[in-house]
Amino acid sequence: MMKKRYAEYTNSQISDIIDEHIHHERNRRILKRRFIDGVTFERIAEEFELSVRHTKSIIYKNEWNLFKYLS
Repeated sequence: MMKKRYAEYTNSQISDIIDEHIHHERNRRILKRRFIDGVTFERIAEEFELSVRHTKSIIYKNEWNLFKYLS
């Protein structure tokens, strides 16, 4: 999980980075639910009416994009 990898960042900093670099509103909300709130893939999928597989894909793809900004 990104939060564990970047423990030196506050939730506010992670939120700001997500807002700045993720342009799709739904994906921003999904990432914040996962990385700031710590919600499971299954719960996020249910909340956003997505499959768990699609939810994981969104999170992993966008985490990769954020990695370069947090490194």
